[in-house]
Parts: sequence; C-alpha cells; structure tokens
Amino acid sequence: MIGSIDYMHWQWKNCLTAWQGDYGNRKGQKIIILETVAGFDTWVWHAFFGVAGSQNDLNMLGQSRVFNDVLRGEGLNITYQINNTVYHTGVLSS
Repeated sequence: MIGSIDYMHWQWKNCLTAWQGDYGNRKGQKIIILETVAGFDTWVWHAFFGVAGSQNDLNMLGQSRVFNDVLRGEGLNITYQINNTVYHTGVLSS
C-alpha cells in the first residue's frame, strides 16, 4: 500500500496572533506541516496536519498514526526479498 511518505512545510502567512508562538520555527517563520502517504499509483492514503509545536519531521513521525500497527506487531504480514535474503514484515528471516 505505501509507496512513499513525505512531509511538506508550508509557510502560514495569516497565522493567528495567539498561535504564532506554537507554529513558529527557529527562523521566525510561521509554518504548518503536512504528512502524506501515497501509493505507487499516486493515490493519497493518508494525510495528517501537525499539531502545535511539531515543527520538524521527527516530531511529526512520532505523532503520526501511520506506523502504530507495525509498532504493536499488528501490521500486515509482508514477505519480500532483497539480494537473495527473504524478509518478513521487516524482520530478517534465517
């Protein structure tokens, strides 16, 4: 399903005065971050706007629900092969 995951930083020109402290980055710009997941057919499967105070990609990844199933061990069972090594859901198979 997942083709790519990306974060876009948009400058928020008309940010509300009360929110400027929460959405400002270290350069003083007011930004909002959008996380998107697209399939190989360019279908958008997921979109998530960051919450206040999440002004970098690492914080966004921690708040996102994209990988929650995988972290709980409930993700899809996927088998794939790279350089003659077989992997099952990201765990090395012997």
